[in-house]
Amino acid sequence: MVKPKNDEEIIERMKDPAKREKAFEMIVNQYSESLYWTIRRIVTYHDDADDVLQNTFIKAWTSISSFRGESKLSTWLNKIAYRESLTFLEKQRQSISLDDTEGGIANTLEGDPYFDGDETQKMLEEALNTLPAKQKAVFTMKYFEEKKYEEIAEITGTSVGALKASFHIAVEKITNFFNSRD
Repeated sequence: MVKPKNDEEIIERMKDPAKREKAFEMIVNQYSESLYWTIRRIVTYHDDADDVLQNTFIKAWTSISSFRGESKLSTWLNKIAYRESLTFLEKQRQSISLDDTEGGIANTLEGDPYFDGDETQKMLEEALNTLPAKQKAVFTMKYFEEKKYEEIAEITGTSVGALKASFHIAVEKITNFFNSRD
């Protein structure tokens, strides 16, 4: 398969019914890894991230015709991944009480065969899981992925000022979480 030079070429191929499946395969190949890690940092666990990634690509496939090209393809896909991650976390929070999550996070992380972090990484994951879902997502995109506030604003539909405040509050909460463990 010939790799397209840019997003515009992929979108043009998506419009041709004869090339649509191959073009979408290009999208999956090009964006799977980065989307997986965006999702994984929000939902924490490998199997959950795989499920959310699959849902993200299903949503992208079913709504690709509504992509107007006003943003980059990667931003549009990240927006879908963000929403799917928040939906997943909301469903998860509804099915698990807060007492269960705080006590069980450390044990579940240690049991995850895909988690290879040290004690500090485990504490960071625990701290992240105490944040509200949207705040966790903003922190993840800014801290781990080093996205600019403008791109995060486009993904989340939130103002840059509100994102800066959310990130600052998340940093304070994480710092307090670490300080309370000393």
